[in-house]
Amino acid sequence: MRRALALAQSVLYTTTPNPRVGCVIVRDGRVIGEGATQPPGGPHAEICALRDAEARGEPVQGATLYVTLEPCSHHGRTPPCVDAVLAARPARVVVAMGDPNPLVNGRGLARLREAGIDVVTGVCLDEALALNPGFVSRMSRGLPWVWLKMAASLDGRSALHNGMSQWITGPEARADGHHWRARACVVLTGMGTILKDDPRLNVRAVQTPRQPRKAVVDGRFEIPEDARLFDGAEVIVFTAREDAAKATRLAAKNARVVPLPGPVPGRVDLPAAMRWLAAHDCNEVHVEAGAGLSGALVSAGCVDELLLYLAPVLLGDAAGMVKLPVLEHLDAARRYRYIDTAALGEDVRLRARVEGNWQDLRERVALPALP
Repeated sequence: MRRALALAQSVLYTTTPNPRVGCVIVRDGRVIGEGATQPPGGPHAEICALRDAEARGEPVQGATLYVTLEPCSHHGRTPPCVDAVLAARPARVVVAMGDPNPLVNGRGLARLREAGIDVVTGVCLDEALALNPGFVSRMSRGLPWVWLKMAASLDGRSALHNGMSQWITGPEARADGHHWRARACVVLTGMGTILKDDPRLNVRAVQTPRQPRKAVVDGRFEIPEDARLFDGAEVIVFTAREDAAKATRLAAKNARVVPLPGPVPGRVDLPAAMRWLAAHDCNEVHVEAGAGLSGALVSAGCVDELLLYLAPVLLGDAAGMVKLPVLEHLDAARRYRYIDTAALGEDVRLRARVEGNWQDLRERVALPALP
């Protein structure tokens, strides 16, 4: 299963909106076939592994098939994988986690068991879920999995008061940030960042055959039409103000304007924006924004995970990472659980998540071991 997970990891940047899945077929302690899900429209992991076994001249009947996600049981861009697995007649299928897609959701495993194939579930479940939190979230909650990326000093400052923030962290940390961009379906920012930095929002520091979509929260629809992010790639502009003429001009730049006015005049309905992204096949959202939008997303309950890069420097009186309401009591604080730390050059990366959101996803893919 860990080899199957490594195969799934190898396609981290390419399968969206499909999940990242790896499959390994074993007989008598030997790997006789393996594969990972290909880009949309291509074969899924099980099909790749079965074809690999065939190319090696290895029969699959009586073997054990390890797969990081329940085999699909419905027609999508490709036929059901469970049909191909049943035709190959392995003796046992070991699955890391269930498929939360309502069209699957246990049906694939049920068909395997009905055919007399031994099925084991829950092997390396957490590792498999970590590769696909966005897919599980989109299928089960109707929301993407959202992480908020921030770079700051040891005293929690993200920029000087004059707006200067490049660069607080070193090149290794910035390259790691681009890895997280590359695995996301969309990179989201706000108008403050557009006006201050004029970012391109693309992936540059790591190799990837697929660029994520770009999105901007622009309540007053002030985005400059010559902003650098309008480079021909798809851009989504969430706004609270409609301007048909400007929207038409931006459409010629491959930008889609989505009016989503919130209850506060001039502000975008952020939860509605997350639902819109999920409805448009976005699994994971990578947020790089200023303190205002970052705080608004946190306050609206839109952030599932924090991705924080800390540099060994003190900035003193400078801008903070997020703007949040003043608290009267500590028990009102938003709390997260640390899940990972990593040294990157001279900097440190911390990951923390909303544990309740993670456990909700886990419960949705943890299938029972017995029929």
